[in-house]
Amino acid sequence: MKLAIIKERKNPPDRRVVFSPDACKSLLDKYPDLKIIVESSNVRVFSDEEYKAKGLKIVTDVADADVLLGVKEVPIDALIPSKSYFFFSHTFKKQPYNRKLLRAILDKKIELYDHEAITNTKNIRTVAFGRYAGIVGAYNGIRAYGLKFDLFELPKAEYLNDQTDLISKLSEIKALLGNIKVAVTGKGKVSGGVKEMLIGMNMKEVSPQDYLNKTFNEPVFSQLGCLDYVKRKDGIEKGIVDFYNNPTEYESDFMRFAKVTDLYISAHFYGTGSPYIFTREEAKSTDFNIKVVADVSCDIDVPVACTIRPSTIAEPIYGYHPQTESETDFKDPNAIAVMAVDNLPCELPNDASVGFGKMFAEHVIPAFFNNDTESVLERARMTTKQGKLTERFSYLQDYVDGKE
Repeated sequence: MKLAIIKERKNPPDRRVVFSPDACKSLLDKYPDLKIIVESSNVRVFSDEEYKAKGLKIVTDVADADVLLGVKEVPIDALIPSKSYFFFSHTFKKQPYNRKLLRAILDKKIELYDHEAITNTKNIRTVAFGRYAGIVGAYNGIRAYGLKFDLFELPKAEYLNDQTDLISKLSEIKALLGNIKVAVTGKGKVSGGVKEMLIGMNMKEVSPQDYLNKTFNEPVFSQLGCLDYVKRKDGIEKGIVDFYNNPTEYESDFMRFAKVTDLYISAHFYGTGSPYIFTREEAKSTDFNIKVVADVSCDIDVPVACTIRPSTIAEPIYGYHPQTESETDFKDPNAIAVMAVDNLPCELPNDASVGFGKMFAEHVIPAFFNNDTESVLERARMTTKQGKLTERFSYLQDYVDGKE
């Protein structure tokens, strides 16, 4: 079996890769029947020479590979017909901007396995960059806070080497933060990455109750689960499973946190039908204290009202004026500074690639050699080489046909 590490061609450039040179070498040592070729690239975080040093063959044509491994969407004109691909297609939610891509994949009879659909038997994702989004998002959020109030200037994450460097920089400025309160929503991998950073810089974690009712003489943060920031409309407490099953029966209870929060880091999963974290009207309230939002989840104009567009690595911060509901200079005293970069792991390409490769090697590669006994590949497969959607993704047919 031959795998190909393909060149990332989407703009802006993405320096991440599925497997580092060391990961490739480890796989080749473990699986004698496996071959790996690497498409030459001047973009990725690891150079061609680093792959060569591990015995990998560098090529300019990957057409003879069985499976092609990428990170971001492959441009339509670069897709090789009748091949098997792994990459993030960003079509699960029927994103209009990728409709043509999915159509092209079907037209070219490509078998697409989407990284986002790689799950275990409990349908829990096993391969993702979420942790790294949280790591960079926390750093960027504190950086934005410093710039908003002219407290300090941190270098951009993309100019630093790894997570250790990020934590070191945050530790240096911790004393300049004063006694701010930082609220983090979410309990998954993304929020886990955020928490790693805040704990790493020795910021004190407090319970939601203490966060609401106590004052501190140092920076503190609290990690909020769903039932901390939403409540049933009828006031009856029924537990987390009820929220997952009946999200429309709930409303936001976040304003009690917004009254005492200085920096809000959004790291939750927003499901269809769930209540907004806060609305535009709530952001206008004189009780609304938040002045900086690091929206790592980055769902545009939905749960976090001030996130009216994604930002970029080049220009990561913009301002949202609550009263006019419009964009403004983030340093405007009346503005909420918003950091809403939607490709945060790109700023930490080395760490993100190494971590992603470990997960892919553990959860996906064995399926190629054990007849996919746990249906890992089958669950991740969106399209077939007959130009059809698989049964699991048949709900996308109307999207493909342009009816939605």
